[in-house]
Amino acid sequence: MASSNFASSLCLLIFSLLLHSVFGADPLFHFCSTPENFTANGPYESNLNKLTGYLYYQAPPTGFGQGSIGRYPDQTYGLALCRGDVSTSDCKTCVVEASSEIRKRCPYNKAAIIWYDNCLLKYTNNEFFGQIDNRNKFYMWNVRVVSEPVPFNGKTKELLSQLANKAHATPKLYATGESELGKSTKLYGLVQCTRDLSSAVCKKCLDGIIGELPSCCDGKEGGRVVSGSCNFRYEIYPFVNV
Repeated sequence: MASSNFASSLCLLIFSLLLHSVFGADPLFHFCSTPENFTANGPYESNLNKLTGYLYYQAPPTGFGQGSIGRYPDQTYGLALCRGDVSTSDCKTCVVEASSEIRKRCPYNKAAIIWYDNCLLKYTNNEFFGQIDNRNKFYMWNVRVVSEPVPFNGKTKELLSQLANKAHATPKLYATGESELGKSTKLYGLVQCTRDLSSAVCKKCLDGIIGELPSCCDGKEGGRVVSGSCNFRYEIYPFVNV
């Protein structure tokens, strides 16, 4: 992607974040594969419909589901992941919305991924379970800059690294936490991996995106790096459901 297009995409991301905060239901971002397409009403679409239905039932109870339907060359693989603090009902609502919206945006693409605040949904015609997906990735950040970026950046990286160490050792591959920034200000963070990853691969994924903090969010009051396999978010206000 050309740098100008990339910059334009990031501006759109900020705008989409503002819209999301107002309406609460818009996707954060999505990608469609090209040029791999399937034929309408063919075997791949039939398998994809069965897969998304399967993920709808499998994901909400635990917050994660993965599966594969069909045989080569029409086999489809997919997963759904809900944010670790999301309720079963909200997880179900998000997965249903994601399944519907991604088919509208990528109607005949064999591979696609969509992210919401509460969940992500991904499918493809190639097996990807257990592998880090850095191909599908985006940044979001708060446009406001802190008064002292250097110490703030250090504390942000420290908190997220602590959470990465915690998350990869838990069954949900998810952790949240906070740290003091001053007498009356706190920093809040969240990290999460898709549960097809092993503990070690999750840690590698999180360490990788945390290393992108300078590129993403230098001195910004809040930010995210979101990939197809792991993500982090930090803010100077609480954003996790308790």
